[in-house]
Amino acid sequence: MSKFNLNLVLLALLNFYLSHGQYTDAPEPYGPLPTERQLAWHNLEYYGFIHFNMNTFTNMEWGMGSEKPSQFNPTQLDARQWAKTIKEAGMKGVIITAKHHDGFCLWPSKYTEHSVKNSPWKNGKGDVLKDLSEACAEYGLKMGVYLSPWDRNHADYGKPEYVTYFHNQLRELLTNYGQIFEVWFDGANGGSGYYGGANETRKIDNKTYYQWDKAIAIIRELQPNAVIFGDGGPGVRWVGNEEGWANETNWSLLERNKVYPGYSKYKELRSGHENGTHWVPAECDVSIRPGWYYHPSEDSQVKSLEHLVKIYYESVGRNASLLLNLPVDDRGLVHERDSVQLMALKEQINKDFANNIAKTAKVGATNVRGNHSKFGAGKVIDGDNNTYWTTDEGVTTASLTLNFDSPTEVNRILLQEYIALGQRVYGFNVEARIDGNWKLIDTQTTIGVKRILRFDTVEVSAVRVNITASKAAPVISNIELYRAPNLLTQPIIKRDKSGVVSMEVSDKNIDIHYTLDGSEPTEKSPKYQSGFRIDKPTTIKALAYNPENREKTSVKEMYFDISKKDWKVLKVSAGKLGDAHRLIDDNPNSTWVSAASDTAVEVVVDLGEVQRLQGFTYMPVRGRWPVGIVSQYEFSISRDNKTWSVAATGEFANIKNNPIKQTVSFKTTKARFVKLKGVKIIDDDKRMSVGEIGVITKQ
Repeated sequence: MSKFNLNLVLLALLNFYLSHGQYTDAPEPYGPLPTERQLAWHNLEYYGFIHFNMNTFTNMEWGMGSEKPSQFNPTQLDARQWAKTIKEAGMKGVIITAKHHDGFCLWPSKYTEHSVKNSPWKNGKGDVLKDLSEACAEYGLKMGVYLSPWDRNHADYGKPEYVTYFHNQLRELLTNYGQIFEVWFDGANGGSGYYGGANETRKIDNKTYYQWDKAIAIIRELQPNAVIFGDGGPGVRWVGNEEGWANETNWSLLERNKVYPGYSKYKELRSGHENGTHWVPAECDVSIRPGWYYHPSEDSQVKSLEHLVKIYYESVGRNASLLLNLPVDDRGLVHERDSVQLMALKEQINKDFANNIAKTAKVGATNVRGNHSKFGAGKVIDGDNNTYWTTDEGVTTASLTLNFDSPTEVNRILLQEYIALGQRVYGFNVEARIDGNWKLIDTQTTIGVKRILRFDTVEVSAVRVNITASKAAPVISNIELYRAPNLLTQPIIKRDKSGVVSMEVSDKNIDIHYTLDGSEPTEKSPKYQSGFRIDKPTTIKALAYNPENREKTSVKEMYFDISKKDWKVLKVSAGKLGDAHRLIDDNPNSTWVSAASDTAVEVVVDLGEVQRLQGFTYMPVRGRWPVGIVSQYEFSISRDNKTWSVAATGEFANIKNNPIKQTVSFKTTKARFVKLKGVKIIDDDKRMSVGEIGVITKQ
């Protein structure tokens, strides 16, 4: 036989071996695996939370249980508006607070009178769950239910009879409203409550009291495709915070049997457990506002676009799902301001992932099985999540390289493991070939169902993903590359106590142009480079400009009066003087709260020198739990800190529901010392709080 024919025979044998031997065998599953219902849940990725219940009408977060059904009375409740908004925002489902801790039921439960059947809404004939179920069916959304185990209304809470009641209500919810994709159990359990008029504190063993084995059996019987949410699952776990982010290292695995409702080591849930015994992936829950329920005072505190984008990348982009809460208002509608931000988020995410550059790449791998057609490197860009690239059995390190015919700009990479075979990778890095040289872009740990990395835009001829550590042969189903546009948002303008002004935007590739003379800025106006001092009254006008496409934002306008560099707090009538510097630090996010006092609290400030004053400003405390907000004030002035005259008295109208900066004018007068007295505090609080005090001068 000739040498040529021998080579042909050997090549044929090799091909036969490759196509019929060990290299065509799929990797064995490794470790805990997701169930079919969990795989379906993973595919949802992003869905909505609706907090709407009795708390919406009492302006509370946690009701006591003593509320009356007559208080629940939305005037325009429209579940179709909720579903339409959620669908248009790009979400795939919604979970509704069917019953919160106060025990009020949004459906006409036959087991309690504390429900919508005794409310004036629809003359007691309404059923929010039914309305939402029909709306979800119309708009193609999955529906889930939140049922609070804790019930501050029920007289039998803490006794065995209540557990029967809880299980009966669970059956109602899972029987009457179609397919349920998730059943959500809160970890808050036991404490003070109305409890049918007892008005006492009751404690339970949250590991055993609710007979979770029976509750789970009910769910499996009635809704076999539903995942169950709790601190430790069993289907989906809490991520360990209510801010919408997971740790960069995030396992879908959990030592499930040691985690229970109210688990004290909840910070572990942000990463899961590398050697977990069960597949219990993370769900990131966060509200679009500071609170979970609607409060008029938070209409001005809807999260910014840059904040929402950050949440998306740190949840969906870190092997978790995103559950974004919409606090339906007391009309029964998703508020307009919330809707605007939802659509802005969708538009930005669509822009970021508009064009998958990886589809045009030529892909190679560093191993034998990885180069076989069945598990070849090309599987990571074929758009099929059911195919994957993998290595030879036992090989846990390898590289995938995506080569381009011409230099290509990228700033995002998306990676996915084929999780049906388990989560495996715990070390990888990304390199880019720039001008012929390899440059390290990022080094990370876990991948999971989806991992998205953001980095500065680079022009590359190739991108290389190096798997540096994996529990077993890595199985990568998808790699995508993008050149996301710059994130264009209005500038944030700040000034510190020393008078230095700073401006920032969420994307460092965006320019800021500004004016100080009152004229409208353009892209030809001075470009912001670094902080600069402003000590006298000045109006700054600024816009953000994207040099890539010449788009620009609307103008942001900010007025600053005299700087506070020489100001001092001389007196607070209740509390520590040392803490009071926060009320004049030109940082409204740092706040001062007085000690409790039976008399009106006042603060005295030295402006450093005599000024011609014609008004003052008061910034109230903001956030989820504001306290001590002044509703009625008295503002006095003095030249010598001895003789005082009242410059202004009055009321900050509607400040409880609209806690924004208050501006009060008075007749121009000279003074060096000013005094603010909290004549009346919201909710009759005995404390007074200040985000910031300022003055208005006449130059």
